[in-house]
Order: sequence, then C-alpha cells, then structure tokens
Amino acid sequence: MHDQDSSDTFSIEPFTEANRAGLEQLWARVFPDDPPRNAPALMIDNKLKVQPELLLVGSIGDRVVAAVIAGFDGTRGWIYHLAVAPEWRRRGFATQLMRTAELGLRKLGCPKVNLQVRATNDAAVPFYRSLGYEIEERLSLGRALDVD
Repeated sequence: MHDQDSSDTFSIEPFTEANRAGLEQLWARVFPDDPPRNAPALMIDNKLKVQPELLLVGSIGDRVVAAVIAGFDGTRGWIYHLAVAPEWRRRGFATQLMRTAELGLRKLGCPKVNLQVRATNDAAVPFYRSLGYEIEERLSLGRALDVD
C-alpha cells in the first residue's frame, strides 16, 4: 500500500505518448487474459484515431495508476477498460475517472452511457451501481472481425 502525501496527488488527463509504457503495463496487469485484439498497444493506437481526448489516464506523479476509455458513436456512449492498479484501489480513483469520462461524453451531446462487465467480474457490479448505473435486461452479442 502506498501512502499519499501532498506530492502524491491523483490527476486525470487525456493520454499522451509519455503515458504509453505505463498504460500498457497497467492494462496488461489488470486484464491479463484479454484476447490479442485487446492488446494494450493496439487499443491505444486505435483509440487515438477516434476521440483521443476520451482516453483518460490517472496518474500519481509520473506513475500511471488508472485509466479508462470512453467513446460516443452519436447515439450512445460507451465505457471500456476502466482499470486501477491493485495497490491504488479504494481511494476513489475509479469514481473520478468515470465522472471525468461522463463529463467528456456529455460535452459531445451523449444522452446515455453503456458499459459491459464480464460475468466473472462480480466485484465490478456493486461499484458501477454505486455510481448510478443499472443492470439492464439485455443480451450482449459480439463478433470478432478478422483484421488483415
């Protein structure tokens, strides 16, 4: 566990290349079983092509300790890959990231935000519910598109 002092202020900013190594390490650590299409470097590169200001990084000093991707397709907003390094959890960082992402989506005119939680991630549901998200009766379907 890390102790915070005045020099260890949590800050949230849009991604910059200076964050790349730290963000790749964070996502690889928090999402170790992700499929190859979710490789951290690939996700960063793809997000930088569309609404790069919604790839948010949370830092303590120069250490990347949290991140989230948000996006708006003109109809709904989406939240992806919210992550906080295990040793920095339970400090409100995920809540701050979510609220910052929601603000960015609101600025784009987004009327509703969706997110998905893996069925095996039971611990995430109470967190999102505490932020006002509700479980909606939907079936989630997906199809991986082969990339040449």
